[in-house]
Amino acid sequence: MTRALGRSMRGLLAVACIMTGCAEHAESDPAQRDESQRLPGGETTNTLLFGTNALTMPAANITAEHESQFFTGNSFFNQSWVQAPASTEARDGLGPLFNARSCASCHFKDGRGSPPLEEGAPFVGLLLRLSVPSASGSGQPLPDPVYGGQLQPLAIGGVESEGAPRVSYTEVRGSYADGEAYVLLEPSYTIGDLTHGALADGVQISPRVAPAVVGLGLLEAIPSARLLELADPEDVDGDGISGRIQHTLDAATGLMREGRFGWKAEQPSVRQQAAAAFVGDLGVTSSLFPEQDCTPAESACRAATPGGSPELADHLLDRVELYSRLLAVPMRERWRDASLLEGQRLFSSARCDACHVASHETGALEGLPEVENQRIYPYTDLLLHDMGEALADARPVFEASGSEWRTPPLWALRFYRIVNGHDRLLHDGRARGVAEAILWHGGEATPSREAFRTMTREQRSQLIEFVESL
Repeated sequence: MTRALGRSMRGLLAVACIMTGCAEHAESDPAQRDESQRLPGGETTNTLLFGTNALTMPAANITAEHESQFFTGNSFFNQSWVQAPASTEARDGLGPLFNARSCASCHFKDGRGSPPLEEGAPFVGLLLRLSVPSASGSGQPLPDPVYGGQLQPLAIGGVESEGAPRVSYTEVRGSYADGEAYVLLEPSYTIGDLTHGALADGVQISPRVAPAVVGLGLLEAIPSARLLELADPEDVDGDGISGRIQHTLDAATGLMREGRFGWKAEQPSVRQQAAAAFVGDLGVTSSLFPEQDCTPAESACRAATPGGSPELADHLLDRVELYSRLLAVPMRERWRDASLLEGQRLFSSARCDACHVASHETGALEGLPEVENQRIYPYTDLLLHDMGEALADARPVFEASGSEWRTPPLWALRFYRIVNGHDRLLHDGRARGVAEAILWHGGEATPSREAFRTMTREQRSQLIEFVESL
């Protein structure tokens, strides 16, 4: 009830603010005067380096011990792995099948990947999950019996790659309430040059863009009680938003845990997210994931020489985990401009902040004092939300249905163009910028999409300007 009343009051204030021009609200609302919004990562925030390297900085309050470990992790995140056996024993074990040779290939300068931006360009920051429905027709999908759970278009010497992914787009036309037209791009995926025969009947192909990796330790430090506070799986308050906590398998314990990372919150920790990417994307095993995704049909893959058992030693996984946890979110350079404050109010009035929750207080995270007790502004609730059929991939993941996705954080969004040279958004990168991303929203987010679509052109520009300032 408290949550419902709080949301209703915020909505009424936002509407009143829009109607009156908001002059007095900018001065009376403490949130608008709060200097902490300038530092979205709290004391960890990067206030020193911007431009193309804005996402590469360690937490500003990093300890001396962690600083040296951070740069070791940076090395293993950025350097290419090689085929085993090799003289560089700590970095051999690439493949046999893989999507990239380094973490940074997809997360260039710790930023965000994209689909191919030109026809015929390779898939680098975008991968394709493969699955078939379970035999019972319910429950978790199964890997493709021949190509496994993820298409890997690259291979080491002596092993055949699996196939060549391709994407094409169909234009979807629409218009805003004021008559201005827009065009969206709906992607369609095919896989050619398959080396072991056809994909299974009914195979599900689900694309995933590599997200930016800043601020992960802060997200991990948000207390579970906060997620429980925000979750409303039965929509008890009747506001149409029914965020749900994902529960996923902890590979270290074999137990189910709260999920936070990945497009469907399928990973419970930064450590497991990193280890899953090593084995899935680079073909590098670890103690968490000691087996390669080589199916019975892929005999050369199964016979390839490994780079150790496992290939990524625990102490190196420790360093990559720490690096990923302590990458700093950049400072907001503009946050009190009148147009941005108006855009923020429009963002709230459209109830975008019902899922993209602005602020949280972090708790303790064992061994990582830098992220403890920080007020942060990631603009996410880390919960699953039904985004409608237009964005659905028909592929459940643990408790997430095919149409449910975790709310992605919005912090550092303004740097994607600068760091990565594009502004492609959503889980598959179909949206060319903020406006298209909003227009693809459906399901629980339909009212927010329609609120945006029916705004005036000036209001739409102000809302977009606010999001692009984060």
